[in-house]
Amino acid sequence: PIYGLRNGFWNENYIPYSVVVDGKVVANVSVNRCDMNYNGSVLKLIQLGTVMTDPDYRGKGYARILMKKIMQEYEGRTDGMFLYANDSVLAFYPKFGFYEKAEYQYSRPVKSSTEDVTKKVPMDTADDWAKMVKVMKNKAQCGNMTMCGNEDLFMFYLSQFMRKCVYYIGQSDTYVIAEIEGDTLMIHAIFGEASVDEVIASFGSAIRRATLFFTPIDRRGYEETVVDEENTTFFVKGKVFETIGDDKFMFQAIAHA
Repeated sequence: PIYGLRNGFWNENYIPYSVVVDGKVVANVSVNRCDMNYNGSVLKLIQLGTVMTDPDYRGKGYARILMKKIMQEYEGRTDGMFLYANDSVLAFYPKFGFYEKAEYQYSRPVKSSTEDVTKKVPMDTADDWAKMVKVMKNKAQCGNMTMCGNEDLFMFYLSQFMRKCVYYIGQSDTYVIAEIEGDTLMIHAIFGEASVDEVIASFGSAIRRATLFFTPIDRRGYEETVVDEENTTFFVKGKVFETIGDDKFMFQAIAHA
């Protein structure tokens, strides 16, 4: 049988398709509804993830059965599909119409004499999480390819290993999801009115480089590099990716399921 399950921050946007044998899940492919705001238009996309088969049940075609089921249910109902595959299964997904596509990341050196005016936002309790969800629902997000309508996927990260990565900039009433390593600021998302440049400046003079894990609207002054993540290949399917063509974008890292 194939079924869906909701757990924790995974809401109705997350739908696991599983093969169950004698009450045990032996294979799974999960569908994640990941609508993206692209240049002001909403793209209805789904991301496939959590593709796995119990070693004792491999070779029986269970993953293929699940993929065929998902293709049947979602063909024509979305603008496109995407996934991130590990190196051991690169030949599997093209059988279902997926093809490899490059993602591009933007970064630039920073020279600033400003003070750090950011304030850490606590993400320790259910109340903290609820407040952040409200922020995400009510504030515009900065970028030209940003996930919308799936705050729970963001919170999957922010309620766990990225709890210390939320900042608030009072002067612009803007929230930022970012990590700092040495003198490098890595920005995952911006919710509010501040521009990317204003956000970078708000972290003060200690920052010497900014790397974006989303695609900026204005790419002038940024260094453009192909995303090269170990054991990970980006696959896409659907007419929307043909329409986007050679536009050099990346999906937000915290939108990966």
